Amino acid sequence: MTLKMRPIRDTIPMDEALRIVTDTAHPLTRTHHVPLEKSSGLVLATDIIAAQDVPPFDRAAMDGYAVLANDTFSASRQTPKSLRCIETVHTGNIPTKQVGTGECTEIATGAPMPEGADAVVMVEETERTNNSTVDIFKPVHPKQHIGRRGADIAITQKVLGQGDLLTPSRLGAIAALGIPNVEVYDRPHVALLSTGNEIVEPGKPLEPGHIYDINRFTLGSIVGIHGGVSTAYPVATDSLKSLGDAVDTILKNKTDILVFSGGSSVGEKDLTLDILQEKGEVLFHGISVKPGKPTVFGHIGSTPVFGMPGYPTSCLSNAYMLLVPLLRIMAHLPPYQSRTVTVPTAQRLVSTTGRHQFYTVRVVDGAAVGAFKASGDITSMSQADGYIEIPAQTDIIEKGEPVDVKLF
Repeated sequence: MTLKMRPIRDTIPMDEALRIVTDTAHPLTRTHHVPLEKSSGLVLATDIIAAQDVPPFDRAAMDGYAVLANDTFSASRQTPKSLRCIETVHTGNIPTKQVGTGECTEIATGAPMPEGADAVVMVEETERTNNSTVDIFKPVHPKQHIGRRGADIAITQKVLGQGDLLTPSRLGAIAALGIPNVEVYDRPHVALLSTGNEIVEPGKPLEPGHIYDINRFTLGSIVGIHGGVSTAYPVATDSLKSLGDAVDTILKNKTDILVFSGGSSVGEKDLTLDILQEKGEVLFHGISVKPGKPTVFGHIGSTPVFGMPGYPTSCLSNAYMLLVPLLRIMAHLPPYQSRTVTVPTAQRLVSTTGRHQFYTVRVVDGAAVGAFKASGDITSMSQADGYIEIPAQTDIIEKGEPVDVKLF
């Protein structure tokens, strides 16, 4: 079959493209159990209910002396209260003696409170006068400087819920309950397929007319950061058979998302559209955006399929705008919110009329300096701090106008 150039005559707005992509997204239902130490960044698939109190006993919140609060009333530096020390309790030990009137127990922070004592006097407010006598210089009230049993987490309490993202502090709460493993949602599995006769794996000799594969690595990084697991397949050449065989292999491996890099444009060797039409359904081809106009999206069976432009900047910018929202929905992650700074432009910016533009910039001395070179130049992204969005109806931003820079 001979294929000819097929210009993209109709494009859709970026917001419509994003709506189509997110409408196809469904959170994964697959779950598995992982050790707690490997669960950071994953999403809980079940509620965490406390089966015990935390802490599991009343404990000292300060180094000092466990006392009956009543014994310390009216104590001062001028008129200290003297108590007899009957025991020393270190963390991890259990008190063996009950504290009575006129008595105290030396105690370490975190150690279990002895029977009878209802407060702790900080060591800084005491003085040991001999081996068995302690002077108290400041009164305490009942329950002062004590961590009560269950004060942090009470038995039967719902500590975390299904769908909660496991952050360092949440892992700590689970560990406090003695839980070693958690049930989490699986990460979306993303197949990356670079295409093109000219694409070469880094590390191999570069022959005339060939270029190294960039997009495999930029896309893989984005997938990993935003909740997915990527698998890079061998580069497919520009033939329907090569692409078709690669897609069949990928689908047999039960991938959740397939991302083509290259072959999405309109040349005779741009075959992503043809493969998607042959094996699945095309939902759109062409977005009124710069860079990234020749982007394809559809599905094969239930698997979403992206045909990203081969140019590195186009590929990476559309991955941020379209792939990331899809990934995060499937991974049960909240929408990504990039940090934004508002600064004036350092120069006059001219955009393409009728196309929503993502314009990369550096922030230099409090102003936005253009970093965009061309869609094929990866340094447009690698040397930028972030990007500004120029709406389709805006063709000029004058020097000094404030813009919102979304930071990478």
